Amino acid sequence: MRNFIFISPHFPVNYRNFCIQLRGNGVNVLGIGDTPYDSLDYSLQEALTEYYRVNSMENYDEMYRAVAFFCFKYGKIDGLESNNEYWLEQDARLREDFNIPGMRPKELSVIKHKSGMKNFYAKAQVPCARFHLVTDLAESLAFIQNVGYPVIVKPDNGVGAVDTHKISNEDELRHFHETVSGHVQYIMEEFVPGDIYSYDAIIDSKGQPLLETGNHTMESIMDTVNNLSSSVFYIEKQIKEDLREAGRRCVAAFGVKSRFIHFEFFRLTQDHAYLGKKGTVVALEVNLRPSGGFTPDMINFANSTDVYKDWADMVAFDTIRSREGAEKYYCVSVGLRDGRSYVHSREDIHSKYADHIVLEQRLPDVLAIAMGDTLYLARFAEKEELDGFIRFLTEEK
Repeated sequence: MRNFIFISPHFPVNYRNFCIQLRGNGVNVLGIGDTPYDSLDYSLQEALTEYYRVNSMENYDEMYRAVAFFCFKYGKIDGLESNNEYWLEQDARLREDFNIPGMRPKELSVIKHKSGMKNFYAKAQVPCARFHLVTDLAESLAFIQNVGYPVIVKPDNGVGAVDTHKISNEDELRHFHETVSGHVQYIMEEFVPGDIYSYDAIIDSKGQPLLETGNHTMESIMDTVNNLSSSVFYIEKQIKEDLREAGRRCVAAFGVKSRFIHFEFFRLTQDHAYLGKKGTVVALEVNLRPSGGFTPDMINFANSTDVYKDWADMVAFDTIRSREGAEKYYCVSVGLRDGRSYVHSREDIHSKYADHIVLEQRLPDVLAIAMGDTLYLARFAEKEELDGFIRFLTEEK
């Protein structure tokens, strides 16, 4: 590995660590972004061999010229990545246009669309919700007659929980069809009664996991966004074996190689006639990038590792260092909303949990929508301590 282009190395802010660790492995890290060079963090400036500023990363011609410049100046480009859901399709197009190793648009297309994931879940032998692609009201009514209310409707090609709807009756369904944009293809799925878990992993060039962990979300992102409620999830101390196996089968089915991934699953909280018994692991969504926000840092705190270096080692050497005997913890993220009235003040929180809090951060609006306005990360050895922390922070007047 000699030359690697990193797209948007400055945002989110913690992604500069991927560049720092790549540079530490002797790689020429070539950054493309839309912020002035002088605005970059000094540590990021030090990590980048060169930085090419574009006026808009949405403008493909500008991005194309930036990559062309790096190819002309540095020769063969060995990798290109953003690790960011928003840029995955553009990353793939740039790889194809410049013959850079990695995922191409054709491979990505079936994974970018939620409907396209279904056949791969079947191949992996992991159950998933029944669905139909939304066309007219009559077809939606026919689908619901088969699966029942409620149903979940969201863009077939979308990021996170943006524009996601839970429809519980025919009036809501008719309202959705009357107001839906004809320019967006929506997917309708049966409602899955379950808690949300994830399988997070760094996968090598042979499709084998080098690092595996997972998190548990207390409330779906859809509900958090729609209800503007406190956002809570945590990294498990030990990933459950059935979740690990489901994640590995999905990695094989989707043909994932040389990537940091975030696969989402339900665990049924009650028996389901179509999906299986209570406790069954059910597929939700595939994401070919790290989990968002500060989750990579949470994985570090929970697993006594550095996933930024682990990823950079995978890129440069196709392996990571051994972590045998490393201490394991729970690491929790609690995002509090400015508009809610909490019982305990910031001073109360720090007085009680100062020894456990590893980060307190005000979040920018683009992240606050899903994660809350003020974020606390904390680490605990025992589940009971974690549960107490969540209750203390989220208790409302």
